[in-house]
Amino acid sequence: MDPYSRHGKLVRDRIPQIIREDGAEPVTYTAGLEEYRGRLRDKLGEEVAEFLAADEDSALEELADVLEVVRALAADLGVDADQLEKIREAKAGERGGFTERIVWTGNH
Repeated sequence: MDPYSRHGKLVRDRIPQIIREDGAEPVTYTAGLEEYRGRLRDKLGEEVAEFLAADEDSALEELADVLEVVRALAADLGVDADQLEKIREAKAGERGGFTERIVWTGNH
């Protein structure tokens, strides 16, 4: 279990402001770098789980949340969205994508 999960969760940057606008005062702190990295990884799992559980109407919104976390993880690794896309394109060029729906079941 994540050591931080019992003590809050990583939220989007504007969430404290939105909470204030709703009349409450949020209790927050800024995570240190190591904690932030761990919480980003946890957030990715959370968002992927939400996408997997989503119905067709909310799937795209949940997928956008996954992408937001992926971009934050890339930025933490020193790579911006354009660089990440170039890495993705290179890998797709080398190994292909997933558009042909190929399922591998082993070798003969």
